[in-house]
Amino acid sequence: MADEPLVLGIETSCDETGVGIVRGTTLLADAVASSVDEHARFGGVVPEVASRAHLEAMVPTIDRALKEAGVTAKDLDGIAVTAGPGLAGALLVGVSAAKAYAYALGKPLYGVNHLASHICVDQLEHGALPEPTMALLVSGGHSSLLLSGDITSDVRPMGATIDDAAGEAFDKIARVLNLGFPGGPVIDRYAREGDPNSIAFPRGLTGPRDPAYDFSFSGLKTAVARWIEAKRAAGEEVPVRDVAASFQEAVVDVLTRKAVRACKDEGVDHLMIGGGVAANSRLRELARHRCEAAGIELRVPRPKLCTDNGAMVAALGAEMVARNRPASSWDLSADSSLPVTDPHVPGHDHVHEVSKETASDNGSAAGYP
Repeated sequence: MADEPLVLGIETSCDETGVGIVRGTTLLADAVASSVDEHARFGGVVPEVASRAHLEAMVPTIDRALKEAGVTAKDLDGIAVTAGPGLAGALLVGVSAAKAYAYALGKPLYGVNHLASHICVDQLEHGALPEPTMALLVSGGHSSLLLSGDITSDVRPMGATIDDAAGEAFDKIARVLNLGFPGGPVIDRYAREGDPNSIAFPRGLTGPRDPAYDFSFSGLKTAVARWIEAKRAAGEEVPVRDVAASFQEAVVDVLTRKAVRACKDEGVDHLMIGGGVAANSRLRELARHRCEAAGIELRVPRPKLCTDNGAMVAALGAEMVARNRPASSWDLSADSSLPVTDPHVPGHDHVHEVSKETASDNGSAAGYP
């Protein structure tokens, strides 16, 4: 246990300031400061508001994580941070903080990919990832099918959304139904009391000539909105629970159908589902049913680890250390469009040289515990 890497991870790609600490594949701390309430009145995430919230929350959240883990900053073997993709300003806050802590403490810095981190977090729940693993990542910003041979160096995109992400569609339909923001949890709640077969909403990109693994939810979103508008124009009451259930079923039907198909086509017998929408109860249920029928092992982390968090970044950082991947250089920058084919952003060896030179002095001089 003591020989496993102890890594702190920082996640600021959107509206959650997440700081996690792991030792190997064991989660020691998962501290999160959310600014979701500050965005609710706008009906979506406002980048400038998110960035300012990260600035205010960063140091207190790191302190809380260290206390929860029962370790000091000097005990750490490395600092990992989401370098992209995400909101540019929000990412910049996290990257700047990580560089400051890493330099002051004389620790190696690892800039990692947000999407690869969502895959790697499952190791904290179910142990080492099988190689290869198919991953379905669904959130407010992403709907992706990814094939991971080595989570630190080999992640291949199989398919992605061509317009709205699944989580974005949930938010927009919740807004049309006047259910508030964020839309995912409230749609899930109302759908449990509705009939998923009551309204035949379309399934995007499921025709024989459509891309096998890509997703499209814009047409579904428009169809649902028009259905609701027609009801209201006719002076009829909108059956909110049935609409929520039918819309949700259309989304999870396509997601799970394409994920299982990708596993079969690639001969992969493990499917991992991550991202904020992975907390959806119907997605989990249908995925479990279809994977069992296909002989595929399903791995889904607990809901708290599916949403954006620092634990997932720390998990990938620890894997980087364990596999002796090169650390990032001090000129690491935030990349809002960092491709998933880059699980981490390496740099030059001088980062290690600087770390060795400063480790004995800066750790205590900077005032860190």
